[in-house]
Amino acid sequence: MSAFGRVRDPRLIPYAAALLLGLLGLNEAWFDPEFRAHFGELALASAWIAGGFLLAARWPAVGAVAVACFYPFSTLLGAPGPGGTGLISVLVAVAWAGYADVRSRSRAAVVACVAVFLATDAVQHGLTWDTVFFPAIFVPAWWTGTLVRREQQRSRQLAAMAAEIDAQREASAHAAVVEERARIAREVHDSVAHSVSVMTLQIGGLRRQLADVLEGRPAEHEVMLGLERLGRQSVEELRATVGILREEGGEAPATAPASLQRADELVADVRAAGLDVRLDVSGEVDGLPRALDVAVYRVIQEGLTNVLRHAPDASAEVRILRGANDIRVVVADDGHGTGSAGVTGRDAATGVGGHGLVGLRERTAMFGGSLEAGPRPGGGFEVAAFFPIDRRWS
Repeated sequence: MSAFGRVRDPRLIPYAAALLLGLLGLNEAWFDPEFRAHFGELALASAWIAGGFLLAARWPAVGAVAVACFYPFSTLLGAPGPGGTGLISVLVAVAWAGYADVRSRSRAAVVACVAVFLATDAVQHGLTWDTVFFPAIFVPAWWTGTLVRREQQRSRQLAAMAAEIDAQREASAHAAVVEERARIAREVHDSVAHSVSVMTLQIGGLRRQLADVLEGRPAEHEVMLGLERLGRQSVEELRATVGILREEGGEAPATAPASLQRADELVADVRAAGLDVRLDVSGEVDGLPRALDVAVYRVIQEGLTNVLRHAPDASAEVRILRGANDIRVVVADDGHGTGSAGVTGRDAATGVGGHGLVGLRERTAMFGGSLEAGPRPGGGFEVAAFFPIDRRWS
């Protein structure tokens, strides 16, 4: 607990009252002309009050009665009273009892305090209007303490209820997210993954049926093998995606194939599909956080897919630059292909016609990076992404 918190601790109230009211009693006894002649007796009464508050720190109800007993004690010593300090002391003591002790004991304590004052006053002065005065000030003081205690209890209950409601709301939101992830996983597994699997099997069957034809055409045979390999890899990635959606933490499994370690394989597959593309890597690409590794790979994959779709006859290059605290990747084509004349039809340039580069922007933003895509000044198209490296993504 901080020093400020300790000062505000209500358990310090009896100790503070013992010190302050004890000193106030001495001050009243010394400076009031009516009481100065009895300073010694009133000093003992002030010490009695201080002792009663120290007792109230452990047993609030008992301490309140002990404080009230200063009146008969000072009367036996021959001192006048009860005095302003004495009345204030009893008010504080019964209020503390109402706040800090159980209701039954604190109620008995305030009754006992009233009885002590009434009996002492009756012996000293006879029955007077103080018979009404003492209950009229002690009972409201006790009631104030009980009200403060009740309001604090209600505040704690409301805080606990609010925390429980927040927890229930978070649990409901989490359950909704889990259900939606499970639904998406089912759709991906039952439709897309199944269709790609069937397509891959059909390509394999076609390759075997055309074995005699492809025997003397190695380039076409290599293309068929590349299509099969891409199909199998796509199925693996779809299954990995389903696993990510199914897992509670949403982390990519270690067997997920997407990685910069396979960038050369990706470029080779695209080259086999007919695109003139070269790969330039500067720096070590291994050791990246897993999630970041996948994100950079996806930028290259989507960039090359865009070139294949819009400029299949162009020449392209992939540049990967690994720095000490960041990694940059650029996928660019020269715009000389027949399809490159339609560069303005690309989704990044027009904002319509696809979601690939929109998804890449979202992906780079998740890692605190940035992505720029658009026509090159000398012709062609370029996708450039920047990612800061942060080990929290591991």
